[in-house]
Parts: sequence; C-alpha cells; structure tokens
Amino acid sequence: MSDTQKIYGEFTQEELDWQYNNRERVPTSVDIMAEYAKRGEKFIASAPHTFDLPFGDTPAELIDVYPASNGDTNAPVMIYFHGGYWFSRHKDDFQFLPEGFAPAGAMVIVVNYALIPDVDMAELIRQCRASVAWAHKNAATYGGDPDKLFVAGHSAGGHITAMMFATDWSEWDVPSASIKGGFAISGLYDLEPIRLNYMNPTLGFTEQTVADFSPLHLTPKVNAPIVFAVGGAETPEFNRHCSLLTGPWGKAGLSCEEITVPDLNHFTILNDFASVGHSLNTRMREMMGLQ
Repeated sequence: MSDTQKIYGEFTQEELDWQYNNRERVPTSVDIMAEYAKRGEKFIASAPHTFDLPFGDTPAELIDVYPASNGDTNAPVMIYFHGGYWFSRHKDDFQFLPEGFAPAGAMVIVVNYALIPDVDMAELIRQCRASVAWAHKNAATYGGDPDKLFVAGHSAGGHITAMMFATDWSEWDVPSASIKGGFAISGLYDLEPIRLNYMNPTLGFTEQTVADFSPLHLTPKVNAPIVFAVGGAETPEFNRHCSLLTGPWGKAGLSCEEITVPDLNHFTILNDFASVGHSLNTRMREMMGLQ
C-alpha cells in the first residue's frame, strides 16, 4: 500500500491512525489519568459506596454503587460506562467521577465489563445491557429510583451509551420508559474507521461487527433525550462522530442535543463532566432534575 493511498475518506493510513490515537495526541494523558486516580482515592475515603457487586457470572461483571449523599431514597440513577477503546481501562480508574453527582442527589453506578479480545463486541454489549437490567432490578436497595435511569459514558463508553438506546429492553424485562436520558461523551458511533485503523489487530472488528454494532446503522428503541458531547480540541473525526446520530435519530423522533466544549481534549473533557459548575456536569444534572 502506498503511503499516500486514501484508506478512509480523505485519510491515508497514517492520518487515520493519528485521528484516533488519543494517547499519542495528548502527551499528558498519563498524568491526567493519574490525577483522576488521586482525586478518586480522596473521594471514596469519605463518600458512601459499595464496591464490586456482581451483576453477571464472569469475574469482570462488577459494578460500584455510590448512593446519593443527601440520603435520598428515591434518587435518579446514573449508570456510567468507562472508555478505553473496548480493550483497556477498568471501573476502578473512574472513582473520581461520582464526585460530581452523588453529593447533588444522584445514585451513581460505575460499570465494569470484560474487555476485547477476552470477549467479542457482542458479549461486551450483552454485559452492559445486563448491568442496566441489574440497576433496574436492584437500584431501590441502594436508594435509587428504578424508573429514573440515565445512561452515560465516555469514548467507548459513549458508544456503549448509544447502544443502550438501540436496545429492545423488553427482552431484558426492563421498561424502556425507565431510561429517562443519555449522555454520550466523545463517543464512536460508526465503527468502520476503527475497523480500518491501527487498533483492529487487537479489536478484530469485521464488516459484520460494523453493521451490527455501529449505532449509526441502528434505530433507537428508547424514547428519551440524549446528549452527544465532544471537546473542541479533539480530532476532526471525534467531532464528526458527535454529529453522526443527531440527524437520523432525530428523524426517528429522538430528542438529540450536541455540545462542543471549547479547548478540551479527549481526557480533560472528563473533568468537565465530573466537576460541579462545569458545563457538562451542569447539563447532566439538569437532565436528572438535580440542582
């Protein structure tokens, strides 16, 4: 293959890889995640929580529950799916995230799921759906309202969030009306450029994977508002993904909103989501009916 051959759109292989290589593009990413880890350690030292609750049969299927700090026994429930391109990260990397929501009166569930290549995308999505079904069945035990579920996630978790909207919840004994909203941050909604880039030797995406698990090719089954957010300093491809679903899903009747937060990259955008007074945190809290 020529170095100048276009592999996807106007991108050569090198250019396409660069669009999605966030760790290379943000040299401080390791430091940013380390600061988030320290912030999480400080938060859980005083915040109520229950860790490592199983929601499935495999060791990876675990969730952490952070009840509303105000003692609300009928709190809205935010179910958060972490990023990592489906092959890295763990729920324990995101213990800082509930800091922006639990003290305001939300119950937060942070989901862990098995990673590719230990499982394929079908199993990964099945596990995430199972976590939502667990939340609907068990939220009340921890002070959450099972009929006020909100799904959210970043990067691969943004993709998972959209996939939860493309789920027929009757197959999981979950009323779709129980899902009241979604918040997808820096998500990936068309898997074709992922199939063609440097990660696919690990991910093993096929054309069928792209067809079955790209939200762009799916119809929403949940009738609730969803926000698609991206950082202004993210790549053109991530900014393109942010706009992919609002057209087709809007035509399908869904209330879709796009937010671009200026100057934020793929890692600093998480601080905006998790920090009180910042734009994405404020919008998520508004969605959940919190002050």
